[in-house]
Amino acid sequence: MSSNALVKLDDGVQHDELIQLVSFMLADEEYGVEVLKVREIIRMPTITKMPNVPQHVEGIINLRGKVIPIISMRRRFGLVENENSNQTRIIIMDVCGSLTGFIVDAVSEVIRIHRSEIQPPPSMVLSGGIGQEFITGVFNHAERLLIIMDVDRMFSENELESFGAI
Repeated sequence: MSSNALVKLDDGVQHDELIQLVSFMLADEEYGVEVLKVREIIRMPTITKMPNVPQHVEGIINLRGKVIPIISMRRRFGLVENENSNQTRIIIMDVCGSLTGFIVDAVSEVIRIHRSEIQPPPSMVLSGGIGQEFITGVFNHAERLLIIMDVDRMFSENELESFGAI
């Protein structure tokens, strides 16, 4: 019986654990990913275009000897393209064990919140179409809603395999 009590205690502790999110802007909306997924944030380098890749794959870069696929978050989300500015960044993240870069409009800040403060996304959003399962919740941050994402759920297994082939 005591082991059951420990499990319940663990669940309660984990439910209200303090987590850190890196927030970034994309088309006037604010998104967040867990800081543990982020390896680094870099300015826009020259990106080498690749033939026959999905539309949202911008190309590849060489980062200290590693070839990393770069994803346009605007294209991935079906948003209107815009010119890169001096605020445009690439967030290098660990996606299912391999490094992938994501182009975002700007990186805002690191936010510390309690996991219990995250609200589930409305069911209407999740049922709105294929590919929304990576939205894990929303958080009310400075009078704005921060959309929290799980980058491990953003791509299908086939897409992840194709990134490995790049």
